[in-house]
Amino acid sequence: MILNKTIEQWCNEFPGVRDLIDYKETFWLNSNQSAAETVLPDLILSEDDILDAEARLKRFAPFIAHAFPETAVQAGIIESPLTRLSHIQTGLKNLFGKEIDGAFYLKEDNRLPISGSVKARGGIYEVLTFAESLALREGLITEKDNYKKFTDTEFKNLFSEYSLVCGSTGNLGLSIGIIGAELGFKVIIHMSDDARQWKKDMLRAKGVKVVEHSDDYSKAVAQGRRDSLKDERSYFIDDENSKTLFLGYSVAAIRLRAQLQDQNIKIDKKHPLNVYLPCGVGGGPGGIAFGLKVIFGDAVNCYFAEPVHSPCMTLGMMTGCHDKVSVQDFGIDNITAADGLAVGRASGFVGKLLENLIGGAYTVSDENLFKMLALMYDSENIELEPSALAGVIGPLSVKSEGTHIAWSTGGDMVPEDIYKEYYRKGKDLL
Repeated sequence: MILNKTIEQWCNEFPGVRDLIDYKETFWLNSNQSAAETVLPDLILSEDDILDAEARLKRFAPFIAHAFPETAVQAGIIESPLTRLSHIQTGLKNLFGKEIDGAFYLKEDNRLPISGSVKARGGIYEVLTFAESLALREGLITEKDNYKKFTDTEFKNLFSEYSLVCGSTGNLGLSIGIIGAELGFKVIIHMSDDARQWKKDMLRAKGVKVVEHSDDYSKAVAQGRRDSLKDERSYFIDDENSKTLFLGYSVAAIRLRAQLQDQNIKIDKKHPLNVYLPCGVGGGPGGIAFGLKVIFGDAVNCYFAEPVHSPCMTLGMMTGCHDKVSVQDFGIDNITAADGLAVGRASGFVGKLLENLIGGAYTVSDENLFKMLALMYDSENIELEPSALAGVIGPLSVKSEGTHIAWSTGGDMVPEDIYKEYYRKGKDLL
């Protein structure tokens, strides 16, 4: 029994659940979606919160440009390119027998500076927010100062008295570990066994303590939260429930609007924007989707993309039960090559906040992720990790004209030998 219902009762009430249980690629359209103008005013977060987050990132830009020289070309702003995909459509049509209606773009968060994934948005932002709060409290800085001062020894001495703790499938841990270590924090990342070994090795090379768990992601998060609560100088970064993480991601919408304007891409209700977001626990894609709905209203349609073995957000939103159910409750194994998306229970905070704003959600098989990974390299010369391909199949499922953007969530930090393994597997499957 799951919440006092048998699996058969669940499947009768929500027919899509049977396809999820059977690991079938599934597309769910959200019948509860409402006009953005009626939903947004009642939410606990607003455009003012997004603008506050954007302003904080601008304050930190001088520090980021100094500490991470690769960001100097963008004056310390951590942002990724919006790339027109011109060639992959042919391969996708041959593979799936469907065509994409409209222009197709890739938002290349795989190329985000510092940590090479979408998590560079939320993870880095939350660490900076915490660091700023400590520095302001101790009188080391004011908001009008040049934040390059965060490289000074007195700041590192202060931060070394505090630890940052997080549970992660990999990429969030990398972003927090890299920025946290640079600022001088002690960093502890709890990771599940299915997290990639190279990500654990990279964190340890930065001086980060990695605690490995034999269970899945949710258990790693829970243990990290428990350990952090025991130490008053420990700050827990909560991928499932953090509003700060969420707002860090949401700033992407403001940046994307500018990129669309620069490329003369018109977005309105007659020229809709369709965005496909790979989804694990939901914080990253949820924050981006929230920002996009605030900026574009009903001119944008956002869809969550998940592996067939880890469809936690699809399950939670389809049933309306959000974090009250897990994929394991239904016998779904949560074992996927898309390690960044290997989450069995969705964020209740994100699911409830967006339940009337998201256009839908869909699942994709690991086999198709690898096939698209090889296609992406062969046709566009872009290297992505498997989970980052989840958005690419979206425009084939959503028959909508307008502009399509697949959000690519990671790839640049993948070691070359590991990427070659991914690519060979994709080519073999093709």
